[in-house]
Amino acid sequence: MIKFAICDDEPIMMQEISNQLSQYMNERKITSYSVANFSNGCALLESDCNFEIVFLDIQMDNLDGIETAKILRQRKNHSLLIFVTVLKEYVFHAFEVEAYDYLLKPLDSDHFQRTMDRAIRTLAQRAGKSIVIQRGSSCDVVPLTQIVYCEVQGRKVYVHQSNGKIIDYYDNLENFERQMDRRFFRCHRSYLVNLDYVRGCDTGLVTLSQGTQIPVSRLRERNLIQALLHYMKERNG
Repeated sequence: MIKFAICDDEPIMMQEISNQLSQYMNERKITSYSVANFSNGCALLESDCNFEIVFLDIQMDNLDGIETAKILRQRKNHSLLIFVTVLKEYVFHAFEVEAYDYLLKPLDSDHFQRTMDRAIRTLAQRAGKSIVIQRGSSCDVVPLTQIVYCEVQGRKVYVHQSNGKIIDYYDNLENFERQMDRRFFRCHRSYLVNLDYVRGCDTGLVTLSQGTQIPVSRLRERNLIQALLHYMKERNG
């Protein structure tokens, strides 16, 4: 079940997004989905916010789309946020809240379909990959999308997750790295980072989306930037 949310204070635009979404899902023969409509950001935030994809109008009264998105991210929400806006200038603010894409009003059906194609692929990738971490007689199943970075200290690997939880267990980073996919980069002999969470790299430090900074080896800085650019190009199709 794919859960969509449409948050827009214009009923006509809300209906337009809903119609295009319905047409897209019918054409792709995807029947297992639901759509929830919200007329403002406060109403969306008062819901459980358990949505895979959120269409979010930027210009709304009281709480605009950018502020709504900031609160969602502060709550560790990882929905794919697709902004809907009249003005291209607002798009630059979308990067601050890890927006997946943006659509300009009036909606272009071709752009809408391309965005949805990428979003559905991303959801499929998210759902299909996880790692099992065994600790004695217990184990944890952790989706790769939830892993922000890993570090090794002594004989232990520490797995830092987006929900703030840290799992530690006895292993080495080489074994852990072999289980990862191409979104992960070895930025330091003791650190492995998920490129989805990288927001910058400067003077020997990688800045992550939560504001955390981890070291990057001087010899690996250039390779990190190249890996990040290549990954973003590949992800955005």
